[in-house]
Amino acid sequence: MHTIWKGSISFGLVNIPIKLHAATEDKDISLRTLHKECHSPIKYEKVCPVCQKEVGKEDIVRAFEYTKGKFVVLEESELEELKKQNEEKSVEIMDFVKIEEIDPIYFNRSYFMSPNDGGIKAYSLLRQALKESNKVGLAKIIIRSKEQMAVIRVVDNTLLMETIHYPDEVRSAADVPNIPANDTIVKKEIDTAILLIDQLTTTFDPTKYNDDYRTALLELIESKKTGQKTITAKTKETVSNNVTDLMEALQASIDRTKPDKLEGKKTTTRKKAAPKKKKQA
Repeated sequence: MHTIWKGSISFGLVNIPIKLHAATEDKDISLRTLHKECHSPIKYEKVCPVCQKEVGKEDIVRAFEYTKGKFVVLEESELEELKKQNEEKSVEIMDFVKIEEIDPIYFNRSYFMSPNDGGIKAYSLLRQALKESNKVGLAKIIIRSKEQMAVIRVVDNTLLMETIHYPDEVRSAADVPNIPANDTIVKKEIDTAILLIDQLTTTFDPTKYNDDYRTALLELIESKKTGQKTITAKTKETVSNNVTDLMEALQASIDRTKPDKLEGKKTTTRKKAAPKKKKQA
């Protein structure tokens, strides 16, 4: 597994040399853009709109736009010096908290941590301490020139570091438009919705879920490579158009769930029997 960062992490007087490895990978399918006429890949050039000419890397500087059309130019040497001052390769755990206290909206990216040379015993110590205390560590780390908060916890006997957003990076739910202020749901609708949730409740197994779009796209690409006919993906069954209100939609959803989801529970309603056809004279 590729190492993306080397340094150390400490809690109290314990110092652990570690390596970071990306815990996730992007499985998106990258599509190129081609010229429709000759199928040549499109080339994107950096062009100055005022000078009307292409600019090279040596002609580009970085700047912060503090107001529309006005910039503060930052020299590369200034940025490098600032980076050196803050890029200490040591991560200190500042606090220990219960992970249930951190809302999932704060989580960003995940990294596996492995012990570097001489760090095996201290690594095992932190891992066991986190397990037995049922706590996670809160730390700060600089990755790719950005200081980030991080949570350190144990996953499958391996230390995992998850970067988390700062509070000012998380938008307020109060700013979301059109959220109803008061519930107008009657108890019967709530009971029916809870019944549906109970029927669909299961143990989380991530292997059950697949990226259907990516699979269909790969099949389409492969069929075009081999000259075969394309395969039309099956569409998911939808609720009948005659379902006109919330209760009917909930009841239709319950009726559509498989019997083995009930786990011994009996539903409170039954489907109506289809009317018998009249015999022709």
